[in-house]
Amino acid sequence: MKKLIASVASGVLLSAGVAFGGGHGVHWGYTGDVAPEYWGSLDPAFEMCSKGKNQSPIDLKGFIEAELAPIKFVDFGKWVNVINNGHAIQVNCEKGSSITIDGRTFNLIQFHFHSPSENLIEGKSFPMEAHFVHADKDGNLAVVALMFEYGDANPIIEKIWAKMPEKAGGKNDINPDFSPYSLLPKNKDYYRFNGSLTTPPCSEGVRWFVVKEAVTVSKDQVAKFAHIMGVPNNRPVQPINARPILK
Repeated sequence: MKKLIASVASGVLLSAGVAFGGGHGVHWGYTGDVAPEYWGSLDPAFEMCSKGKNQSPIDLKGFIEAELAPIKFVDFGKWVNVINNGHAIQVNCEKGSSITIDGRTFNLIQFHFHSPSENLIEGKSFPMEAHFVHADKDGNLAVVALMFEYGDANPIIEKIWAKMPEKAGGKNDINPDFSPYSLLPKNKDYYRFNGSLTTPPCSEGVRWFVVKEAVTVSKDQVAKFAHIMGVPNNRPVQPINARPILK
C-alpha cells in the first residue's frame, strides 16, 4: 500500500485502472502471449489478475435496489497533458477536482479511455468507456466509469483527440476550456460495485461507480481512437462471484 500511495503522490497512475505493472518492467498487453488471459502468469506481482475474486470489469446485472447517496463532485482542477502510454489515452489532471462518497474525499488523478467498453450493462457493450481514477489520502482508489454511445460528435472528446499522441510514450500539453468532469452527464445516478484495477497488477479494493446515463460520441471519433491504439484495449469481463451490484 505504501507503494500505491507513493505512486498517487507522484501522479504516475497510468492506464486503465492505474497500471503499476510498468514499474516492474514487465510487458503486458491485449493480444498474443501477453493478453489478459496470461497477465496473472507474467509476474508474481500480477497474480491477482488470475487469482482475484473481485476483479473488474464485470457485466453489471442482477441489481440490488439501494438508496445510494449522491456522489459529491467538486470540479476546480485543470487538465495538464494527454499521454499515450501504450495501453490507453490518458488525460492527467492538476489537483482541484474530487469526489466525496462514504465520508471520504477522493482526488481526481487522471482519466483515460477504452474501446470497446470494459464493463457491460446487462450484457450490452458500448463503443467506448472512460475511467476517472481517484485516490484518497490513504491511497484508496475510486473509479467513476462513463459509457459512450454512438450519436453526435462529442466536442470535449474532439478537444482531447486533437492532442492525442499517435505513438506510445507521446505526451502533449493541453489547456482546454473544459473542467475534468465536463464529460459527465447532468444526471450522475450510478451503479456501484467493489472491484479491482482493470490492468496489471489487478489490485482489488477499488470502489467502482458506473454512471447510468451514457453520453454520445461519433463513429469517426471512436475510429480515430481505435486507429491510434491499434488493438481493442478492453479487458474481458470477470466473474461477479458473490458481489452485490447496487443501483
